[in-house]
Amino acid sequence: MKLLAPFVLIFVVLLTVVYLDDEPTKADIVFVSATEIFTLDPQRMSWTQDIRMAYAIYEGLVRWNNYDFTIEPAAATWTLSQDKLTYTFKIRPDAKWSNGDPLTAHDFIYAWRRALLPDSAADYTTMFFVIEGAEEFFNWRVQKLKEFTANKDNLTSAQRATAAAKLWRETESRFDEVTGLEAVDEHTLRVKLARPTSYFLDLAAFGIYYPVYRPCVEGWVVDNSVQKKITEQGWINLTPPPFEQRRFVKLNPDTARIEQKHGWTKPAELVSNGPYLLTDWRYKRIFRIERNPYYHSQEMIQNDSVAVTSIEDINTAILAFESGRIDWLTDVGAEYEPDMLAERLAFEKQYADELKAKMDLGMSLDEAIAELPKPEPGQRRNIQSFPTFGTDFYSFNCRAKLADGRDNPFADARIRRAFVLSVDKQSIVENVTRLNEPVTTTLVPIGSIPGYVSPQGLPYDLDRAREEFKNAGWEDRDGDGLVENAQGENFPIIDLLYSSNTVRYKNMSIALRDMWQRALGVRIELRGKDSKFFKDDLIKGNFMIGRGRWYGDYGDPTTFLDLFKTGDGNNDRGYSNKYVDDLLAQAANETDPAKRMNILAECERFLFQEEVPMLVICQLVQSYMYEPGKLTGLSPHPRLVQYLWQMKVNER
Repeated sequence: MKLLAPFVLIFVVLLTVVYLDDEPTKADIVFVSATEIFTLDPQRMSWTQDIRMAYAIYEGLVRWNNYDFTIEPAAATWTLSQDKLTYTFKIRPDAKWSNGDPLTAHDFIYAWRRALLPDSAADYTTMFFVIEGAEEFFNWRVQKLKEFTANKDNLTSAQRATAAAKLWRETESRFDEVTGLEAVDEHTLRVKLARPTSYFLDLAAFGIYYPVYRPCVEGWVVDNSVQKKITEQGWINLTPPPFEQRRFVKLNPDTARIEQKHGWTKPAELVSNGPYLLTDWRYKRIFRIERNPYYHSQEMIQNDSVAVTSIEDINTAILAFESGRIDWLTDVGAEYEPDMLAERLAFEKQYADELKAKMDLGMSLDEAIAELPKPEPGQRRNIQSFPTFGTDFYSFNCRAKLADGRDNPFADARIRRAFVLSVDKQSIVENVTRLNEPVTTTLVPIGSIPGYVSPQGLPYDLDRAREEFKNAGWEDRDGDGLVENAQGENFPIIDLLYSSNTVRYKNMSIALRDMWQRALGVRIELRGKDSKFFKDDLIKGNFMIGRGRWYGDYGDPTTFLDLFKTGDGNNDRGYSNKYVDDLLAQAANETDPAKRMNILAECERFLFQEEVPMLVICQLVQSYMYEPGKLTGLSPHPRLVQYLWQMKVNER
């Protein structure tokens, strides 16, 4: 297989050396992530690469067994009341922060309050609404901030500062009064839910529910004597310093909002409670974590250090892996990935009988492959692909107005249906991605959640697509191949946004552009952006169609369907529909499991047969590169939760 021309190969090898030699000391495990880590603030996380780090440097009350997704104790054990409304967590007495201070119930309450403040603009705020009073508190704060803004021009600057401080004191009191969170003592956390929620422990295992250390997050300036008091008495028993003396948060007197600076997540500042602590982080260069000496279960950590190397060019990343200097490539995404997977399949076919015999004896696939002879030419064993709990899609901007103030044609569901009906998804997975992923018409991966029956979405139907377009007022009236409205105006040029860090989305976007231009008579301009700027444009609604992918965070359909809830932090589409909101609210209050699943299925049916805020393409598959037997501890589960502390590199 020819990958690169010789002169390009030499350049790439040299570039790889530059990337990797920048790391002063090689870590026990080195892996490449195609996308930069955006934040180490667990309450602000929403991207896979960030949440993977949450599992490494923080620890929640519970964790998943990432092979079968049962719930296990982590920082705490738990009991549940008979009415299934109240969880009581007993925090381990040996659980500590990386500076040696004890982990307490107050650390969790403080972290969850941060997530519930609209000031934070966290993507997952609504995931905390299962807690009693949480939604009420959030809405109360939103309303109070609106009232403050409406009245601020009637106040002097000094009066605004006084009013903002007063509102913050009211906010702290309100939170304590209405939310079902209680620190019974330093090591006992009581959580009362708004309603029985069978998947609450699944939520608590997710990174956004992890604790943070308040003096660190806020940047308290403390001397040795104050630090000693914090260690002995806990920060909860000290009066917090004035906002002027907190380095990383401030109370904005003009908005009454808490504003968070992110310097607390830097290596010299960050205090964490997980298996690792952060020792180095240089954007687009290196990210390094090392064993946390204060972690309570040292025997659980299989390595002393992990480094994440940032290599945006996938060809360079693959060569770095092939050279032996990288242990794990988290996302292959190369144009020739299907060819490598074919080589893996050829290897497995040759040794099919031996593999079956070894696995019948209880070996995992990786263990069995590691005992086989090395691959012959045209074969390989160091790439593995498997289906995931995730879906590939393109979002439609559903807002009435575009970011530049123009009317948005995609605010009309007929337009969105036309675009969905005119996409040949099977052609995309066969000829563009060439991975033959399972195509889908709905968002929740089919068969992934016990008891949930997926509805039908929209098929590939060009005639119906053109009819939908015509009903919306667009047809080719002058025979020039482009559609116009009744006033003779061409359909607006469509801005299609995609992330440029992998060739997959460039090729997929080109294919969609060509399909839509042929089928519908529209003009489309492609706009590829670096992952960070791509994310910013999505959040700001600066797109008409934008690529996306979503991996479920917990084992319930709402982990996908909540993306369409009005105001949800991950609702990049700006989509809002009362019927959808009402159905999600009904499902949240329904205690009968079968009825609840039926309500959610109706919600998904309405979304993907009538409203279609997004074009779903296929169930995602994931390809890793690693040497079976050399790197151990990777889970093949579709949920894609990988614990870095679980991994080990063995010399073979």
